[in-house]
Amino acid sequence: MPVPLTRDIVLIGGGHTHALVLRAWGMSPVPGVRLTLIDPNATAAYSGMLPGHVAGHYARSDLEIDLVRLARFSGARLVLGAASAIDPDAREVHVPGRAPIAYDVASVDVGITSAMPGLPGFTEHGVPAKPLGTFADRWAQFVTDAATGHVAPQAAVIGAGVAGVELAMAMAHRLKTAGCQDAQVTLIEAGRMVSTLSAAARRDLRAAIDTAEIRLIERTAACSVTSTSVELEDGRSVPCSFCVGAAGTRPHDWVAQSGLSVTNGFIDVDDMLRSTSHRTLFAVGDCAHMTHAPRPKAGVYAVRQAPVLARNLRAAVVGLQPRRYHPQRDYLKLISLGEKSALVEKGPITLQGDWLWRLKNRIDRDFMDKFRNLRPMPAPAIKGDVARDARKAQAAPLCGGCGAKVGAAGLASALAGLPVSTRDDVLSTPGDDAAILDFGSTRQVLTTDHLRAVVEDPALMTRIAAIHALGDIWAMGGHPQAALATIILPRMSEPMQAATLREITHCAQEVLAQAGAVLAGGHTTQGSDLTIGFTVTGLVDEPITLAGAQPGDALILTRAIGSGTLLAGEMRAQSEGADMAELYSTLVRPQGDAAALLALSAHAMTDVTGFGLVGHLLAMLNASGRGAQVTLDAIPVYAGAKALAARGIASTLAPANRASAIGALDGLTDTPASALLFDPQTCGGLLAAVPQAEAKKLVQGLQRQGHSAVQIGQITDGPCRIQLS
Repeated sequence: MPVPLTRDIVLIGGGHTHALVLRAWGMSPVPGVRLTLIDPNATAAYSGMLPGHVAGHYARSDLEIDLVRLARFSGARLVLGAASAIDPDAREVHVPGRAPIAYDVASVDVGITSAMPGLPGFTEHGVPAKPLGTFADRWAQFVTDAATGHVAPQAAVIGAGVAGVELAMAMAHRLKTAGCQDAQVTLIEAGRMVSTLSAAARRDLRAAIDTAEIRLIERTAACSVTSTSVELEDGRSVPCSFCVGAAGTRPHDWVAQSGLSVTNGFIDVDDMLRSTSHRTLFAVGDCAHMTHAPRPKAGVYAVRQAPVLARNLRAAVVGLQPRRYHPQRDYLKLISLGEKSALVEKGPITLQGDWLWRLKNRIDRDFMDKFRNLRPMPAPAIKGDVARDARKAQAAPLCGGCGAKVGAAGLASALAGLPVSTRDDVLSTPGDDAAILDFGSTRQVLTTDHLRAVVEDPALMTRIAAIHALGDIWAMGGHPQAALATIILPRMSEPMQAATLREITHCAQEVLAQAGAVLAGGHTTQGSDLTIGFTVTGLVDEPITLAGAQPGDALILTRAIGSGTLLAGEMRAQSEGADMAELYSTLVRPQGDAAALLALSAHAMTDVTGFGLVGHLLAMLNASGRGAQVTLDAIPVYAGAKALAARGIASTLAPANRASAIGALDGLTDTPASALLFDPQTCGGLLAAVPQAEAKKLVQGLQRQGHSAVQIGQITDGPCRIQLS
């Protein structure tokens, strides 16, 4: 039996130190601790390889740490959001759009920002070197536009510290290899270039800058940025189509305003990496100021802080003696020079050459290899005598969401034994999307649904479960009215129960209110896994059922398929973090607006959930007495799902879905796209049969609403079968 949860450790930011701590935790977790990572992105960039990426030596994936996979490996819940405040006295972290996240012990590793809000025009026309995502996207687009002649190949870097110099040389190299022989990169510094390096290193760097034909402007500050230039304080104007900010080390504003002891906005920490004002909070990396041994901001310190932080977090929740951190006085500085060459400085020694780039490349790749091929620890093997097939059943983990539902055949067998309702006010039959209750002047639709968690974040899981439950109401053309929540929490202490329930109810009320409903109450209990469900009522004048599809009707699907496969892959730490972040953002997108638009024309409608696209389409066909033709290539698929299906990854329910539906399919081929037809969908799209004459207009309207709606086929006047083409 799992150990009850009694302590919360919250890691704020996915910086280098926290990434290494998560890796170490996955190898040796502390039972009874819930570990949480808060970061706005599904991936974190390794800054040491950023210049190489800008120069074109590395793909973006080469320098990204997949935080989704890392969280799965470590057993942490991942909150994809940006922390906006810390209340160190209440021990809470604030993330917009959700209830505060409580902690017993927390650590901050959010780095610094290159944003320059005080420089007029920079916010509108410039781009900070950090965070990577926005910078990388805009840099890639600029290179493409410059290479095709759409913009002038003129770039400027504000800030000539080591990071700015590396970026400038990388940008110059990339533009020239892209065919921009007339490219001009300008490096602007208010003081002296790389003032922290020795005279010999500065001299060699200056020679490399001259060789790269980079224009260097020193002792002159930028005073504004426009869409075509950087204006300088001395009156000069630097032509520029792409402006990067790399000046200084500025802390995030919210960190400086946190109520913690800070120096120039950086969190003061002692020799155990604890806040000097609040001993339950740690800080590491560039956002921290080591009061016992001040050092410049450099990644080497962050990396070497990791084992000390891992030990001290463990010590704080277990009751062990913490360790002290003793930073080295100096470190090896390896500076990329644009091409595959580098310069090194250590004390009085300065060297330069291609072999140094190869050394830096090996060091960087060794670091990133620590985060490759991470797999969750396998479940303990069953010992002793076991029932037949038990070991085989244990080999694959049970999926969450709709992937954990009972198969259609078993469910149909159970429902077949139910007597026919004798109540005149119950209009529906078992198998409909929701019960239809007749109150004379109005009709109410009633549905219930609950999901075994697909994510460890209770707030995100609540949004997914609520949207999923509302789907049946929307599919019948109803207007959500009220909901009761059913919540199963893993065993945990009473304070953790209260904090978790606050997160869940806050999100539930927000989702339901947005849909026009209220959270009227519910029921809670404890169990082995987090499970969240809702019983929802809605009001409708004339419900749209599975029956009613007409020959010639167009079949419109409002959302991609493949969620079950992606979620199954994520459980195995094989889905890409970026694909999962995109999936989560879609799953929590309400479909009430889509249902309202389709309800104006739909002859039949359902939501695609546990039984997959073909399973729910067959239910519509059987209720309507029709057939269907479906174009396989027209069906939208979530990014990453086909690749996972090609590797044989499937949801727990997929084989049962296939067995139930395959006898009614014609033209089925053995391809990844075909496999996804049986994929159980969590928060799946609406599937509607509408008059063909209105299909194009409806699809366009749905797309304007933001849905990835398409026509995937049409209803035929034939047997209840699906013809795939």
